[in-house]
Amino acid sequence: MQGSLPPEAQEKLEELQNLQETAQNVTEQKQSSESALADAQTALETLEGVDGETKMYREVGELLVETDYETAKADLEEKVETLEIRVEQLTKQDERVQEKFESLQQELQEMLQGGAGPMGPGGA
Repeated sequence: MQGSLPPEAQEKLEELQNLQETAQNVTEQKQSSESALADAQTALETLEGVDGETKMYREVGELLVETDYETAKADLEEKVETLEIRVEQLTKQDERVQEKFESLQQELQEMLQGGAGPMGPGGA
């Protein structure tokens, strides 16, 4: 079908395919960040119930290094805050990509309806 499309329509179709890949990447990053955020929040909640004198360790690469309660708590709070911001940014990026995708899809449909007729099933 791509071979019979006008050059402008082919460009729009390629843009749509690129946007679809971008959307998938953003979705994967968002899911990964949401999972990391949930883990960090759970760890922080667990830490709240731990005695401040309890020995704690944090993972540094392949090693476990002893740390104190306050450092562990501060690190987790910073991680949660950073991940919340990341998830928010990815949510906004996902919305922008989706809006652009829908806009391009509409442009392509109008282009094809104006010239080559409506898009068939399984179009863009």
